[in-house]
Amino acid sequence: MTTGHNDAAKGGRALWRGLVRWESALVIVLIGVMIFGSIQTPNFLNPTNFFYTGLNMGEVAIMALPLTLIIMTGEIDLSVASMLGLSGAVMGELFSNGWPIWLAIAAALVVGAIGGAINGVLVAKVGLPSIAVTIGTLTLYRGLALILLAPRTITGFPASLTQIGVVPIPGTEVAYSTAVFLALAVVTGIILHATPLGRGLVVIGLQPEAAKFAGIRVNRIKIWLYVVSGIVCAFAGILLTLKNASVSYDAGTGLELNVVALVLFGGVSIFGGRGTIVGVVLSVAILGTLQQALTQMNVQPEVQNIVSGGLLLISVVIPNSGEAIRRIRDRARRRV
Repeated sequence: MTTGHNDAAKGGRALWRGLVRWESALVIVLIGVMIFGSIQTPNFLNPTNFFYTGLNMGEVAIMALPLTLIIMTGEIDLSVASMLGLSGAVMGELFSNGWPIWLAIAAALVVGAIGGAINGVLVAKVGLPSIAVTIGTLTLYRGLALILLAPRTITGFPASLTQIGVVPIPGTEVAYSTAVFLALAVVTGIILHATPLGRGLVVIGLQPEAAKFAGIRVNRIKIWLYVVSGIVCAFAGILLTLKNASVSYDAGTGLELNVVALVLFGGVSIFGGRGTIVGVVLSVAILGTLQQALTQMNVQPEVQNIVSGGLLLISVVIPNSGEAIRRIRDRARRRV
């Protein structure tokens, strides 16, 4: 009888922990946002609306996935949107100079890899703070895009490719960028939650020194994470260019804050070592749905930015409050 009672109690505690997980709260918020949108706008839940939601969020959501892995290690990359803009500028400049479109796309991806490697080496090898490094490269990469294109806007990309951004996948109401995001989310989720590399990322975020003593190649992993981030952001820049059928030097300006907001609102700890890809996917769905609802309500973009900023603050304060309190207590004990 006692054993059964204890098992029931353990099961109840496990169920309670599952119910209060951040991801569970995000599901509730998503349902609330969908209800809100349905009340405010007729036919809000129709498939066409889903297509436009994914179309608007695609590139930002794609960039959030590698950033999730970087933040899991306790680092950050604020140059993601500038890399998006630079890759689009490189692709547009080369194409306008007569390069075949596929070679121009390949060159843009190479630029993304090089830009990511610069971030990774400065952070992992040189030992500079990632926030300072990526603020610097944010400005650097945007400046290079300015040199390449300003004040021109490149157009004339092949119609067969520009259709990717404005029509859904045949037979569905799913945008191509949404499909890319979901596919990459599955791959990223497997890596983070079902491989030794993913477990290593968690250890690096929680205890970087212990990770080194355990034989985890912390610096190499961080460098490769930044390289992957650069490539993925370059790919997002290519998708954005094709969607708009044009590119200018300021493409994606300011999107880095949206990307960070997606990751943190998804429950990924800014301190590293905690978070799930499921949470990030739910975060994308919530912010995309909310943005679509506000747009259909004719809410001004400035007000939408206030809403996004508020969600970012909530996502930092609530999930990380326990970790912040623990760190404050540890510092107080060391002083005593």
